[in-house]
Order: sequence, then C-alpha cells, then structure tokens
Amino acid sequence: MYAVFSDRGRQLGVRVGDVVVCDVMPDQEAGGEVVFDRVLLLSNEGEVTVGKPTVEGAAVKGEVVGEFRGKKNVVFRFKRRKNVRVKNGHRQDFVRVKITDITA
Repeated sequence: MYAVFSDRGRQLGVRVGDVVVCDVMPDQEAGGEVVFDRVLLLSNEGEVTVGKPTVEGAAVKGEVVGEFRGKKNVVFRFKRRKNVRVKNGHRQDFVRVKITDITA
C-alpha cells in the first residue's frame, strides 16, 4: 500500500516501514504516535484512490523515532558604503517518523 499525505505544506509519499523527515511537532516525544489525516492519494494493489481534496476516512500512522537539527543556514545582509553588516544563523528542528500503518 502506498499513500501521499500533506503535512504542514509538504507532500510526502510513503509506504509502511519508511522513515520520513518532518518539521518538529511540539508535543511529541520519541516513541509517541503521530496520525496524519490529510491523505491525498491511496494506492492499494493497483487500485488508486485520489482525494478531492482528501480521501475520506484515510489516515497514515507513524511512530516518532527521534529529533535532530538540520544544517546551519547563514543569513548575511550587507549594504555597501553604509557600514551595514548583519550576520545571522538559523538551524531548523526536524523529527524522524517511521510509518507503521496506512488505513483506508
């Protein structure tokens, strides 16, 4: 079984057993369960169901494996001849989720 779901503006295609990277979920700990209910497409043994916009009653369940931080992005703002130089950095928090079940 294959599913495409939407999570915080990103669309992810998954099968059972896949490990996906999502944005951090504020109240989730390692070992906790996550349910993604915005399923856009389901494919089960050649039978494809496309949602309008989502598939009714479908859900993708996963288990939080752990959290990590992405690589640092450096943001540098510069205006020539004005003595304006601002250097900032940003590291995004992510979470790994192992897909355990896809229900239709």
